[in-house]
Amino acid sequence: MRTPVVNLVRVQHDAEVASGVLVVRASGAAAAKAAFTGAPSTPESIQLLMRCPVHRSVPEDVHVFGDCSLHVLPAGAVVLTVPETKLSTGFSELHPLMFQPVQVGLELRTVFTGAVGHVLAARDVLDPVGVALHLTGLAELVLRSALREELHRADIATGHRRAALEHIRAHLAEPSLTPSQVAKALNISLRRLYQVFEGEPNVAERIKVLRIDRAKALLADPSKADRGVGEISRDCGFVSATHFSRAFRALVGQPPTEYRRRALTR
Repeated sequence: MRTPVVNLVRVQHDAEVASGVLVVRASGAAAAKAAFTGAPSTPESIQLLMRCPVHRSVPEDVHVFGDCSLHVLPAGAVVLTVPETKLSTGFSELHPLMFQPVQVGLELRTVFTGAVGHVLAARDVLDPVGVALHLTGLAELVLRSALREELHRADIATGHRRAALEHIRAHLAEPSLTPSQVAKALNISLRRLYQVFEGEPNVAERIKVLRIDRAKALLADPSKADRGVGEISRDCGFVSATHFSRAFRALVGQPPTEYRRRALTR
């Protein structure tokens, strides 16, 4: 029977996992090789890490049940390890859950902690193969449910991001357009708005870039050649021509007058 691979070097870090989050990661030699070489690879095992208070009589150790295991860590954290091949959810499908703590609801945490707690409490009298089947089913349930929650959150975030960009584009000419004003228009918190754009230019930077993009289009339009740079800057929401010229040059690499001259003589 294959013994699951458990990464003991992570014990101290794992014990500090925050309450209310699930950590999903790959384990085994293939996962280690992939991390080292960067080449895609399917891991031997999938590990689920979550806070899970257990009875004081349960030692902090790796408890093996067939080809699955429960690693009881300090501070009430538990790592459930199951073979990747036993899961109906493919490794590629789990990517939204990998490499980052994922918030999970109280109901799902209760299912996980209850099942793990009961198994550990009765570990000496339970059939190891039967427990392995039970733990594999538990991992499947938790992963599918967490993936469903995460994809739902991603859909909501995508909707907020789309609505934010639509609002920004519709109000670029208004100097009062700010991240706070966008958040208020969308009826979400400013913190949530910044989360929606996490990993991208922040909201204030996005507003500035979109204003400059609009200015570039107006400056390069022959039908707008009779309009001054100051007028165009105001149409794009800049309160002063000086501020506009400085922002334009920083992003485009040349002043707006030079950009217009080159665009109109092509």
